[in-house]
Amino acid sequence: MYTLYGALASPYSMKVRAVLRYRRIPFVWKDGAAVAEALKQVRAPVIPVLEFPDGSLANDSTPLIHELEARHGDRSIVPPDPAIAFLACLLEDFADEWLTKPMFGYRWLEEVDQVQMSRWLVFDWLHGGGLAHSQAEAEAFRARQVGRMAMVGCTRENFPLIEASARAVLDALERHVPDSFFLFGSRPSLAEFGIFGQLSQLGTDPTPQAMMRADYPYAYRWLAHIDDLSGHEGEWSSEPNDCALELARIAGEVYAPFLAANAAAFESGAKEFGFEAMGHGYSQATFKYQVKCLADLHARFAALGESDRERAKGMIGSRWSALLSKD
Repeated sequence: MYTLYGALASPYSMKVRAVLRYRRIPFVWKDGAAVAEALKQVRAPVIPVLEFPDGSLANDSTPLIHELEARHGDRSIVPPDPAIAFLACLLEDFADEWLTKPMFGYRWLEEVDQVQMSRWLVFDWLHGGGLAHSQAEAEAFRARQVGRMAMVGCTRENFPLIEASARAVLDALERHVPDSFFLFGSRPSLAEFGIFGQLSQLGTDPTPQAMMRADYPYAYRWLAHIDDLSGHEGEWSSEPNDCALELARIAGEVYAPFLAANAAAFESGAKEFGFEAMGHGYSQATFKYQVKCLADLHARFAALGESDRERAKGMIGSRWSALLSKD
C-alpha cells in the first residue's frame, strides 16, 4: 500500500493521484496537516509526496511516475514505441513547466480568484477550525502567493501570451476529445495526466472555470474522466493522433523558445530573459530547474535510435528538432 500526501489545489497531486487510480495501484490519499509531516522527510518541501510500501518517501511528480513504471508492469502510461514515448514525455514536460503558468496566473491575478481560492486552500489544509480563523489565515496565504507572481513570470504584462497558449491547448482538446479521448490510442499516457493536472485547477477556479464552461465545454468535461480511469481498458496506436501533433506544435511555438531563452540566460549569468511568441512578449527571472528540464529532453532525444529520432522529428516539428539537435 502506498500513501499519497497532496492537496486538491495542487496540479501535481491531482496528476499523480489520477495515475495511481488508472494503474490500479493501491494507495491512501492524505491531505491537510498530515502533509506537513511528510514534507519534513523529503529534501524539497513540495507536494505531492509519495510514501512507498517500505516506508521511504519521495516527491517530484515525473520521477515518481517513472519509478512507478519501474516497479509495476501493468497498465503502463509510457507508450511502447520509443518515438511516441518521447513525444508523450515532451508533452508532459510542457504541461508541468508551462501550463502551470496559466494555472498560477488565473488563480492569483484577479481578486475574485484570489479570495475564493485562498479561502478554499486554507479550508482544505485546516479541515475545520472555524471560519474566522480560516479566513485570517487565507489573507496571509493570499498575500504570500500574489507576492510570488513576478518571480514565476505570471504578471499582467506576460499574461496575454500565457492565456493565448492556454486557449490554444483548450481549443485543440475541444476539437478532438469528442472523437478521441486520448492522444496515442484508446488508453492514456503520461501526457494526458500532465495536462489534466494543470487543467484540473482551471476547472475549479472561478474565472477560468467560467471560461472553460463557456468556450470549451467538452475539454472541461474531459477532466472529470481523466481524474479516475480505473475502470478503463484500451490499446496503444502505432501513430499519435492529430491532437497530439497539434499540442506538440503549440509547445514548439511557446515552450521551446522559453526553454532556449532561459538556458541561454543561465549560461551567460543573466538574471532575467525574454522572448516573443504568438505575437506577445514575455520575460521572467532565470530558473535553474528549467535548464534541467531542457537537458532531460535533450538526453531522451539523443538516446533514441537513428530511425526513431527521425520519426520523432516528424512528430515534434522543426522548432523542437532544431533545439534538441544542438550539441
